[in-house]
Order: sequence, then C-alpha cells, then structure tokens
Amino acid sequence: MPAARILVVDDEPTVREVVSEYLRRDGYEVCELDRGDTVAQTVERFRPDLVVLDVMLPGASGMDLLRDGRVGGVPVILLTARVEEADRILGLEFGADDYVTKPFSPRELVARVRTVLRRAKGPAADTETLVFDGLRVDVKAREVTVGDRAVALTAKEFDLLAFLAAAPRQVFSRAQLLEQVWESSAEFQDPATVTVHVRRLRQKLETNPDEPRWITTVFGVGYRFEP
Repeated sequence: MPAARILVVDDEPTVREVVSEYLRRDGYEVCELDRGDTVAQTVERFRPDLVVLDVMLPGASGMDLLRDGRVGGVPVILLTARVEEADRILGLEFGADDYVTKPFSPRELVARVRTVLRRAKGPAADTETLVFDGLRVDVKAREVTVGDRAVALTAKEFDLLAFLAAAPRQVFSRAQLLEQVWESSAEFQDPATVTVHVRRLRQKLETNPDEPRWITTVFGVGYRFEP
C-alpha cells in the first residue's frame, strides 16, 4: 500500500521541518510549503491525503484557505498559536478536522494525523447504504443525498452523520461522540468540536436548521438521529 501523502504548510522553518521529519519517520510522504497562496496549486499537483495547515501564513491565511475551499475537501489539521475558544470554533466551522495549539508535541501531532486519516477512511458499518425518508447515506462511496440533492460533506461531517445514522434514536453525549467518531476525549479535544460539526450538518441537511428533522438535541444529554 502506498504511503499516505501529507502536505505541511507553516512559515516557521523549525516547526515545518520538525513536523515533516516526524511524519517521514512514521512512513508518510511529505510535501512542505511556507506560504498560503501556493496551497491550492500544490493540492492539485501533490494530491495529499491530509493537510497540516498553520493559521497565520503569508500570502493567504489558513482560515482563508479553508473558508474559500482551496484545500480541496482534504482532511485538515490546523496549527495555531491562538488559544481562544472562538478561534478554535471558527477553524472547525470552516471545515478543519482537528486543531492543535502551539507549542505542541510532534509525537502528539503524528498521533492525531493517524487518527484523522483512519477516520477519513470511513466508519465500519453492517450495511453499505443507510436509507431513510428523503435521506440516503452511502457509507462505501461516502456520498449523501437529500431527495435529489447531493450534499457535500467534509470527511469528519460524514463520519459523524454515518455514526449517528447507524444507530437511530440512540442518544450520544458529546463525550461519547468524541470517543467514537474522533477517537479522542474531552481531555485532549474540545467538546465544542462536536457542537460545531452538528451545527454544520444541520445547515447542510435541513430545510430549517433551527428545527432539525434528522439530528435532534436531547437537552442536557447529547444528540440523536431521527429515522
């Protein structure tokens, strides 16, 4: 099996080189960039399986690249020196799959890369296609349609939807979803990650996201999928 390809984008040479070295030691093929305005062309040429993306970059910021869709739908781990919750939530809103605050352990980052790549391959399911009234989730093809409308989801949005849809009416707390979908815990990952992804799924799936048909909130407990 060919090595997964990782694009590392950071304008700090030391950070970029250390991250790239640890990823190469773990068997990944790595491409390095120090600017944001060359990411789109490099994604098209290099075709990475995952992008490690700094927030503050010359040319174009990591947030701009996510917001404008210039990462090509590839799973993204954001790197940032910002510690405010609002910044983390904004990055997740724009489509990041994970968020690592500087300074960080290179070994922890490599572990997160493994987890995001593993989850991007899709959740295990007893059936390849989950079909409900007006909603179709093709687990094998990783495609979602609502009626006749194809819905574009990020890798993590799809994982979350497929996990919930595979267990209709079962209530999951944010901590359980972090463990099952992100293979993480509240100790290492902000539970707001789940809230943000649920909100984005509702915006993409629902006619009225404020009155969701598919993913409902059980107040004080968590979320469940309504078949």
